Order: sequence, then C-alpha cells, then structure tokens
Amino acid sequence: MSSLSQKEELQDEDKNSAFTWEVQANNRAYNSQLKEKVFLCWRRRKHKTNIIRTAKYNFFSFLPLTLYEQFHRLSNLYFLLIIILQGIPDLSTLPWFSLFAPMICLLFIRAARDLADDIGRHKSDRAINNRPCQILMGKSFTWKKWKDLCVGDVVCLHKDSIVPADMLLLASTEPSSLCYVETVDIDGETNLKFRQALTVTHQELTTVRNMASFQGTVTCEAPNSRLHRFVGCLEWNDKKYSLDIGNLLLRGCKIRNTDTCYGLVIYAGFDTKIMKNCGKIHLKRTKLDLMMNKLVVMVSCQQVTLPQEHRGGARTGMSSSRPQLPSSAKCVA
Repeated sequence: MSSLSQKEELQDEDKNSAFTWEVQANNRAYNSQLKEKVFLCWRRRKHKTNIIRTAKYNFFSFLPLTLYEQFHRLSNLYFLLIIILQGIPDLSTLPWFSLFAPMICLLFIRAARDLADDIGRHKSDRAINNRPCQILMGKSFTWKKWKDLCVGDVVCLHKDSIVPADMLLLASTEPSSLCYVETVDIDGETNLKFRQALTVTHQELTTVRNMASFQGTVTCEAPNSRLHRFVGCLEWNDKKYSLDIGNLLLRGCKIRNTDTCYGLVIYAGFDTKIMKNCGKIHLKRTKLDLMMNKLVVMVSCQQVTLPQEHRGGARTGMSSSRPQLPSSAKCVA
C-alpha cells in the first residue's frame, strides 16, 4: 500500500511540475504578451508585476467591507433588530436613538481600529515596493524600484541586499559563481545556504555586454508554494540545461558573503514562493466572539419561545378559572 501511495504522490508531482511557465531573458515585449485563460473568453497577463498589496481595504471598499465584517457578529445583528423594533411606536419602550447612539459608537471604534491596522499595511507595502534595485536596461544597470521589476529582467545584487523576486542565479563574483544566502525571513533558519549558477552562464556571462545580449529561455513549473523544490530547464544556443532549487534565489532571502551576483527574474510579485505561502487575509474570530454568538442565539430562541409558553399558560388559567355549574343544575337544565 505504501508503494502505491508513493507512486500516486510521484504522479501528482509530475502533473504539478509540468513545464507550463516560460520566461525569455531581456525581452519584456515577449513576456508581456503571454496570456492565460481565466473564464470563457476572459484572458489576463500570465506574468504578474512585482507590486504586492497585503492591505485589506482601499478608499472605496473600506466602509462596505468593515460593515460586512462587523455584522458577522450576531450580537451586532441582535441589537440592530432591537433598534428596528424600538422604532415601531406600538412596540417601543425606549426612544430608538438611546440604543442607536451606543451601537454607532461601538461600530466606529472597531472601524477605527481596523483602519489603523490597514494603514500600517499600506505603509509597509509602499516601503517594500519602493525599495531600490539595479535592473539591466539596455547595456547598463540602472537603479529602479522593486515595483518596476518584471519577469525576464536581469538584476544585479550586492552584499546584504534582499532578493526582490524569485530569480535564476546567472553569475557571481565568487569562485564557480557560488552565492551565499540567509533565509531566516523565509523558513526561520539562521545558517547560511549556498546557491550556484550553471557552469555555462558562469563562463559566458562575465561582462555587462554579454548579459545584455543574453537571450536564453527558461521553461519551468508554474508558480507554487513549495519552497524547497524547483524544476526547469534553460534553453540557450540550441542547448538545454536542467535547473533545480540550487540555482534559484528566493524572494526575501538576503545575500551574504558575496560581493556581487546577477539573476534572471522567474517569478515576480504574488507568483513568488514566499507570497504563495502567505495566503489571503481572513476574518479572525476569537473564542469570546464564538461564545457570544452562541449566547445570542440562545437568548433569541428563549425570547421567541417564552412568550408562546406564557400565552398558552394564560389560556389554560382562564379556562380553569371559569365557574362550574353543579350537576343538579345541569339536570334541571
């Protein structure tokens, strides 16, 4: 049984590792024209930009989304129903605004807290997207921002630089084009790891002019969340060279003990492995919120059932309180 399960896992991995991702070096026009089908005739760009957005709200979506999240709490729905009932004159026992004002204050305080947290996310995203990096533009490296990076660009990194995207290591100043990286921000490991460029790129891409004329094509697996696995091949000068995770620099790792290295962007933005592992921001629920929801349901059920029981008991009491005629009177009648 174990051998069968292993075979099934290998088959699944083979399916997931199909070479459906294509990147051509130094050719933004070619990479930008690649499209993927989304739904029916709707198609979008296959390669994402290097801009990341981790914030939950924007200017237009803040109010509707925050109200949607607030009224996911059953206690807020319960008090909203009470306020609506208090607005009916025949059922009102208190002025409706005496309950409406505290609820508005509560919603405002929670919305202000969510807004403050999201402003922090916007600032963090802006700082990350505006980090500087050197991109090969024409025949020289130019300082640009991370958000200007595209798939297929050649990037120059120096010691203590943070890798801006998942890149194929092309060459470095170390012997045999070794590159030492620190991955503490990715997997928490503090020990240094080494990556190595292919021998062919190490020997051929020795000058900026050679890198500018580099027209290799990388075909590899589609973006995924597997941090320690990568399969692909580089096609250059009518020859193919196999690639693995040892040739890849992941976004978020830091260059150590290496003066200069050069890389080709394979995955950018939300296609990078670290962003694939982040997932989406979901509405969090505490145990207190779950308990409050249960209590609100119990109280609501009791408020519905108790009046009916009281009404039934009142009818029984009224029927039992009626005077009973004596049997002799019944006979006379």
